[in-house]
Amino acid sequence: MDNLEIKKKVIDLRKKGNTFTEIQEQLKVIIPKSTMSCWCKNIVLPDQYYKRIEIINNRNREKGRKIAMILNKVKREKYIDSVKSRVLYLSEKIKDKDTAKIALAMLYLGEGAKTKRGCLMFGNSNPSIISLFLKLLRYCYNIDERKFRCTFQGRADQNIKQLEEFWSKITKIPLSQFYKANIDPRTIGKPSKKMDYKGVCRIDYFSGDVFLEIMKIIEVLEK
Repeated sequence: MDNLEIKKKVIDLRKKGNTFTEIQEQLKVIIPKSTMSCWCKNIVLPDQYYKRIEIINNRNREKGRKIAMILNKVKREKYIDSVKSRVLYLSEKIKDKDTAKIALAMLYLGEGAKTKRGCLMFGNSNPSIISLFLKLLRYCYNIDERKFRCTFQGRADQNIKQLEEFWSKITKIPLSQFYKANIDPRTIGKPSKKMDYKGVCRIDYFSGDVFLEIMKIIEVLEK
């Protein structure tokens, strides 16, 4: 096609409401958009053109938003990996029992009972935190497993037996050492909204010596 023929086809397609990008695709020629704009400057576009442009723009914005979300997720994951890399060496530090005792004491300071003499009492709804507490406790001290007791604290509509078995696996404390479950009476008749909520696991370990030592570690660190 010569230039005049191309120009005529561009004008005809533009009158029908095609975008400049669509015109290039249909004619299979590369024409600067500035040139096409000049050729078509006096054309009155049909009403449906503006509706189409709005739909296309909204589609492109949504596509751009999704791409931005993916890029931000990748960027976030890379950042998290970099943070993990710079603290990974601490897993070796915790193998030192003195360091592990400090970590245990700080964890107990945040989540443990401080007034019940002769017994450690630690509770949380997060299985990872419960596991970490028991891992540190068992590592730092010569633990008598028979002195453990465990209590499930949950809601009225939860499956008590199933969740006690869950916490028994997490804690490695046999069900025979579980106290009777403690159900919050305020939840009776109120269905749970968080279906993945596992209740609270409370650990009791009967040792006045371990309790006192942890309290003294906390006291020393506070000063």
